[in-house]
Amino acid sequence: MIILENISKHYQKEGSQIVHKVLNDITFTINQDDSIAIVGPSGCGKSTLLNMIGTLDFPTAGMVKYDGVDISKLNDKQLSELRNQRIGFVFQMHHLLPQLRVIENVILPVLPYASKQELKKSTQKAEELLIQVGLKDHINQFPGQLSGGECQRVAVVRALINKPDIILADEPTGSLDQKSAEQIGNLLVEIQQERGIAIIVVTHSKQLADKMKTKFSLINGKLEQYKQ
Repeated sequence: MIILENISKHYQKEGSQIVHKVLNDITFTINQDDSIAIVGPSGCGKSTLLNMIGTLDFPTAGMVKYDGVDISKLNDKQLSELRNQRIGFVFQMHHLLPQLRVIENVILPVLPYASKQELKKSTQKAEELLIQVGLKDHINQFPGQLSGGECQRVAVVRALINKPDIILADEPTGSLDQKSAEQIGNLLVEIQQERGIAIIVVTHSKQLADKMKTKFSLINGKLEQYKQ
């Protein structure tokens, strides 16, 4: 489904000769049903790699391909559609809009493309998903009325609303207490297995990483099989 071919990412400050190499010649394939954890210290390039898979950033060298298509060949509109229709994002901070109710936050990714009929269906689907994750009584509340763990569950539902092929989760439990982190980790696994979609989690949490089928460490710009 998604192939990274010889991906490298280098940064060079303007006026400086020093090149900071973040990622170095990474190649791997992401298939449907994969659940992958990427671990490593802060600043090692985990989020950069995730952003490249999510088409939010581009490599200095190498290619990211979706179904054989090099994403660097796509224009801004095509990239936006790819992100909206095929990728679900979950970040450390939920990024819910405080002025919108929970249900409105969930259907936000649908609004640019949906007809009235499609919007009605998406709203119904959003309600079903929110009930599934235990938020039945919070559907019409605002984010400020929810706990951190509840807001993150809303963010997971929002990532699912367009039925993506893959979910990219960047430290999704990093700002949560242990109990809420465990709930979010279990929810991600449950959704991945139930819906048969791929998931990649970037995390410092060994507990969350252990829930994934495959684990990598990002060390010196390279992906290596995770070692206990």
